[in-house]
Amino acid sequence: MATVNDDAPPTTSKSREMRDAALQTFTETRRDTLLGRTVTINRPRAELYAYWRDFARLPTFMDNVERVDVLSPTRSHWVVKAPGGRTVEWDALVTEEKEGEMIAWASTEDADVPNSGRIEFRDAGDRGTIVTATIVYDPPAGVVGRLIAKMFQREPAIQARRDLRRFKQLMETGEVATSSRTRAQMHEEAA
Repeated sequence: MATVNDDAPPTTSKSREMRDAALQTFTETRRDTLLGRTVTINRPRAELYAYWRDFARLPTFMDNVERVDVLSPTRSHWVVKAPGGRTVEWDALVTEEKEGEMIAWASTEDADVPNSGRIEFRDAGDRGTIVTATIVYDPPAGVVGRLIAKMFQREPAIQARRDLRRFKQLMETGEVATSSRTRAQMHEEAA
């Protein structure tokens, strides 16, 4: 009998055991929000892993990330856009890592937005690499904060999907597709 591989993020897997294990791994006793997103990218796993592991490069495709300062091989400082023109900041620690396969992280206790998660890279044969991001975060102000973030398109579930799509574009074509004119260009022309 052939073995069937489930390419879905563990949190959405058809396997009850896999879903339960993912939920137990990523959620804590707080009212955290868990999300998982997957994309297949037509590039070698080692190349994608190496690009992602250089955390200072993440703002090249993560729209809301203003910057990531690498403080050590396992610690980084993140500055991220939030609703209302604000920014939120936190330090993140790499909690587990398998070269070429997976990076797991958790924010430190003083984070503006407590979060943790993992990014996994699995071979997809001729199709390239399956990249799965699983993130747990505790939105500021709970449900109200999540609703406000959603209204401003700053909600992590929306951003994760868009960021993975931009990562795919960057890795497959060498650039992130944008509209013909950016907002900044339109404002310059209007002035």
